Formats: sequence, C-alpha cells, structure tokens
Amino acid sequence: MQSRPLIVRLRNWVGDVILGVPALNLLASHGYQLQLVGKGWAPALLAGQGWPTHVRPSTWRARVAQLRGLRHAAQAADSGFDARENALVLPTSFSGALEMRLAGLRAVGYAQEARGFLLARSEPITYGGHALTSYWQLACRLLRIEQPAPSSIGLRLAANDIARADALMHQHGITPGFIVICPFAGGTFEKLDKTWPHFPAFARELVSSGHQVIACPGPGEEMLLREHYPGVMALEGVKLGAYGALLQRAALLVSNDTGPGHLAAAVGGRVISVLGPTKPEQWAPWGPTVTIVRRPQPPDAIAWPESAEVMRRVREILAAA
Repeated sequence: MQSRPLIVRLRNWVGDVILGVPALNLLASHGYQLQLVGKGWAPALLAGQGWPTHVRPSTWRARVAQLRGLRHAAQAADSGFDARENALVLPTSFSGALEMRLAGLRAVGYAQEARGFLLARSEPITYGGHALTSYWQLACRLLRIEQPAPSSIGLRLAANDIARADALMHQHGITPGFIVICPFAGGTFEKLDKTWPHFPAFARELVSSGHQVIACPGPGEEMLLREHYPGVMALEGVKLGAYGALLQRAALLVSNDTGPGHLAAAVGGRVISVLGPTKPEQWAPWGPTVTIVRRPQPPDAIAWPESAEVMRRVREILAAA
C-alpha cells in the first residue's frame, strides 16, 4: 500500500491531546501515517502509540521550517501528497492555520478566528458537546464519514514506561492498593480557580486512614506538596508515560480538573474528578472508570463538594473494586 502521510498539529494541553487520541486512532485506522507536531511533553505522552511525534519549535520561523521539512519528506513518500488534504490542525488559533498555509500544506481545521481562507477546508466547531467528540467529528469530516465516538480512549503505554513505573514502585516500596492524588491545576476555567480548596484536609484524612498516598508533582509544584500534604509520598520528575503506567496500577486517582485525570481515564484507571467551575459535559475525563463529584454552580461563584462527600465516594469505589 502506498504511504499516505498526514501532518497533525496537536493541541497545547495534556488533557486536550489525550482527548484527541481516539480521533488520531481513527485516522490511523483509515490508512494515514501520522506525523504529529506538539509540545515538548507530547512524545513521552504518546510513546506507546508509535506515531512519530515532533516537538514544535519556539519561534515562528522555525515552526514553519519544521512543517516544510515534514511536507518535503511526505512528498518523497507520497507522490500525490500535495494534491489532497494533507494536514489536520486541532488548535483553533489563527497562527496554527497560518503556519500550515505558509508551509504549503492543505490543512483541515475548525472555522475559527476568521482563518477559513488559510485552510483547504474549514469545519464548524461543536459547541456545548464534549471536547473529545469535537476532535472526533473533525477527524470524521476529514475522512468524510459518520461514526460514533468510542466509549473509552484506550491510550497505549510503551513497554519501557511500564518498566519505569514498576521500578519506581519497587524503589519506593509502593504496594498494590495505593492512591494517587493530583491537587494541582494549571490555569483557570472561565477565569475561575479549578483547585479544590479542601484537598489538603482530604489528603490528611486519606493518610490517617492508613492509605498509601502518592503524588507526582510537576515543575514548581514540589514545594506546595511538601508544605500542605504531609505524609504524601512525592515522586518528582516522573515523565508522562511512566505516570500513566502508575495511574493504571493505582487503586484510584483523586484529581482536580487537570491532565493526570484525563491520563488515568485514558489508560483505564479509576478516577474521581473533583470539579468546581469546569463543565463536565465538555471537559470531564472520558471513560467508564470516571466518577465526577461536583455541586451545582451558582452564578459568578464556585460551589465545591465537601471533603466528606469525596471520601464517601472513595470508600464506595474501593469497596466495589
């Protein structure tokens, strides 16, 4: 079969990239050889999928040069590359479409920010639905098919990441039944804080109840963990692939609205996602192992579940395991 490359610009957040994996799997299943471009952590996150994943440069000129280089390589593999739609741009930014156009690519993407003239085909974005289904539908439109999104993500893990997770567990004496917490949250949702304020008290109760509690802080989060989460074992510097393998082995992850919640769900781990302002119908982790704990939100404010409410759900999930 002749090679059919497709250059794909990934989104910029861990959760978004994970929610796009089913769409990428769909494209690969229809014969596309994916060439992905994303943030510096993307190769580690997607290592188990086997797709070539290139780190997007920091400067505009280098980004266009990178895309041109990928285009030239694709032309060598596929004589008809330039005659068809040959790229997919998942971000909605004007710059994302402009870079594709300047590189000579014929990209399909969302009709956002008046950038339709830069794309070979622009498609309306689905508002109100889940982000995963938006990415899925964009892939379906590129393929000109209609097909329902899968019920789970099924992110594959690389064998060496599984081995790293096993080594970490052995090194730190982590035993089956451990619980992972992710009390960190990058950014805001509609300018409202996504960090559950009762997380420190909840973590103290987990520890005092005899649970082995683990956290994997990212850069800049180590001090927060040391100051506010006594008794929680910190595993620093864990790469995303190994983190996914740890989450797959954990009895449970309790998380804010942040990337590790999506990662745990994507590998089939059990997740309690504690949400405040985040709209679960749009951004909740995706899959049958996810439990959402959230209260109705008042206008211009945030209502959070109490620690006891989340602890009750922890006990229910562990008892049913």
